[in-house]
Amino acid sequence: MSKSVKLKIRNDELILETGRMAKQANGAVFVRYGGSTVLVTATASREALEGTDFFPLTVVYQERIYAAGKIPGGFFKREGRPTEKEILVSRLIDRPIRPLFPDGFRNEVQVVPITLSTDRTNPSDILAIIGASTALSLSNIPFNGPIGAVRVGKIEGEMVVLPTFEEIDKSTIDIVVAGTKNGILMVEGNSKQMSENDMVEVLKFAHKHIIEIVSLQEEFVKQVGGAKKMEAALFVPDSKVKDDVLKKISSPMEKYLSAITEKQERNGKIEELFKQTLEECKIKYTEIEADALKLQLKEIFEELERQIVRSMILDKKKRLDGRDLTSIRPITCEVGVLPRTHGSSLFTRGQTQSLAVTTLGTVDDQQRLDDIEGEDTKSFMLHYNFPPFSVGEVGRMGGPSRREIGHGRLAERALSGILPDEEAFPYTIRLVSEILESNGSSSMASVCAGCLSLMDAGVPIQSTVAGVAMGLVMKDEKHYAVLTDILGDEDHLGDMDFKVAGTREGITAFQMDIKIDSITFEIMEKALHQAREARLFIMDKMEAVLAKPRPELSEYAPKMKVMRVDKEKIAMVIGAGGKVIKDIIARTNTNININDDGVVNIAGERIEDVDEAMRIISDIVVDVKPGEVYEGEVVRIMNFGAFVSLPGSKDGLVHISKLSTRRVNRVEDVVRIGQMVKVRVTEIDEKGRVNLTMVDVD
Repeated sequence: MSKSVKLKIRNDELILETGRMAKQANGAVFVRYGGSTVLVTATASREALEGTDFFPLTVVYQERIYAAGKIPGGFFKREGRPTEKEILVSRLIDRPIRPLFPDGFRNEVQVVPITLSTDRTNPSDILAIIGASTALSLSNIPFNGPIGAVRVGKIEGEMVVLPTFEEIDKSTIDIVVAGTKNGILMVEGNSKQMSENDMVEVLKFAHKHIIEIVSLQEEFVKQVGGAKKMEAALFVPDSKVKDDVLKKISSPMEKYLSAITEKQERNGKIEELFKQTLEECKIKYTEIEADALKLQLKEIFEELERQIVRSMILDKKKRLDGRDLTSIRPITCEVGVLPRTHGSSLFTRGQTQSLAVTTLGTVDDQQRLDDIEGEDTKSFMLHYNFPPFSVGEVGRMGGPSRREIGHGRLAERALSGILPDEEAFPYTIRLVSEILESNGSSSMASVCAGCLSLMDAGVPIQSTVAGVAMGLVMKDEKHYAVLTDILGDEDHLGDMDFKVAGTREGITAFQMDIKIDSITFEIMEKALHQAREARLFIMDKMEAVLAKPRPELSEYAPKMKVMRVDKEKIAMVIGAGGKVIKDIIARTNTNININDDGVVNIAGERIEDVDEAMRIISDIVVDVKPGEVYEGEVVRIMNFGAFVSLPGSKDGLVHISKLSTRRVNRVEDVVRIGQMVKVRVTEIDEKGRVNLTMVDVD
């Protein structure tokens, strides 16, 4: 028997229903808002996954094409590999729910949200997050939820919860916030240079609605009578082994972590200590399998490292690399590092390094998007590559991972807001960040390197953008430390990873994940203002190398101009079967695109060719006017006069009496076919016929 609850949010009701679909899953909920619906299931294995040192959670968000009343394209006519959007939404769901499972929980958990219908008005990603929380809360899977999630927009200065697609396009912000009743868990989004104080107000506004959504889920679980939570065996090291190992390693571990500031040397020493301890334990604890013993030791080592590092930060205000809490690692910036690319830069901050490369293309290079929301094009793409050598490891090399896609989208959001208007700068831009070294916040290094690369290419961006990652070590609400420019280990061992990018005027993109159940607005406000100081410092370093975009595009970039023609004259430019435009392209060696609004993009290797194509098109679409003088070709001769070609694909008649001031017996005595002559328009009659004269034209 199905049961449901409802909550009115703005113009529609958020409806949660269970008991009708997917009843064999541990938990299932059907979520509806407007005409958009998502079915979310949560399933867990009965036993822990042996031999793992992590929580095996998988979130797989899927969109069915039939949800929009469409049939998939391609040969197979069915959904295939996950789209970039599906991967990004899967990450959006994973990040706020992952911290709420018990420590040591090793059972496989799979959360599968499927969008079954869409009204193309209300986005389904927020419904998927809410549905994931509800399905887990209804299930027997251990979960310290529920959580709520909302998207916030800002239209004409007013904050709007759960904006529609149309409203998102008009909004100055696009922010997704997830959290519990106690505080915020996850934030992701972009804005048009929003201030830090406004950001905090947005989060407070979002949290009010999150509390309502969490209360709705609590009411629903109470009404349904959620399943009793399973008594899963949590992974905990043997207490005897732990006590014994800690006696041996505590002193050397503290020495390595406090005295060795270089990452590779420090990790090498800890690895040697681990191997030595493992061999000793294998001899002493023969009753424990070697693999199981190794997993226990990894847990013991990591927990001890976590305690020592956090104690150093909270008690001594000292970090692994010797910095204080707010210092930024040494920064170097280089531009024009690659000789034949359109733009390039190398940004290094400590042991994190990004090589960013800009490529400028034409309209034909735009990415074409086709999903349940409809078809669209994308003229700015930022791709992020994270090869294993960047962290000194050997690993699989293949297509982009979920992490690479997510980091690339964050950096893309940070830079998209400062790009020039497409009509003023009609290029397709592809920016690639190659991570050559990584030890903390390579996505924010990509923002810095990407900005410099764009300026090196001559892209007229509005202002410099920089990014920084903030961390947190928290004992309680009164005892905590906010860290600027975190290391990889500080991200792993700390409580927060808060990435903030922006200009001198404000924030353009942000992403926050925490590993505790929530943080206060006071901490977030401190982190935001500390991030601003860091951002300004980094921008000073960047602008010392390249303060503004180069005045000219790279000599290797295609040359491009844009013009507009009247919609009614598009057909004149194209010609029957494309004859006219094909002729222009062949004559000028250019690439020409015309859209339905009459916007004409002309690209070529030489600016002279582009200008010539633009002149030809202008001549085709121009309206001839009485009294104006034009130069045209004699295209036809009759006994009563000569026809001369005019701009706008029109021919005008020069009557025999208007060929000369003297009497003319034969038209051929004055002009010949193919001759270029100057003429003045004397009249355009009611039928559109153009009469010309060659008398007194000069």
